[in-house]
Amino acid sequence: METVGIRELKTHLSRHLKRVRAGTRLLVTERGRSIATINPVDTPAAVDWAHQLVAEGHASWNGGKPAGAKRPAQTRGKTASSIVIEDRR
Repeated sequence: METVGIRELKTHLSRHLKRVRAGTRLLVTERGRSIATINPVDTPAAVDWAHQLVAEGHASWNGGKPAGAKRPAQTRGKTASSIVIEDRR
């Protein structure tokens, strides 16, 4: 684990975050005393199912933001959003 002082971290935050993104763990110090660690985030298990669907060919994703449905869902003549708004009242 590499050590970085708090002043150095503040001055060059983007550079250090790039290193963390690449897998480096940082130990942050203040006046020579350890105060924090910065670690890369693991891929959350909550999205593993989505990656598996893409790998199996059951879904596709081009890396962009979802556009939503071309035709909004209709429920008894009302849109889903109007039903949610009505339910909140």
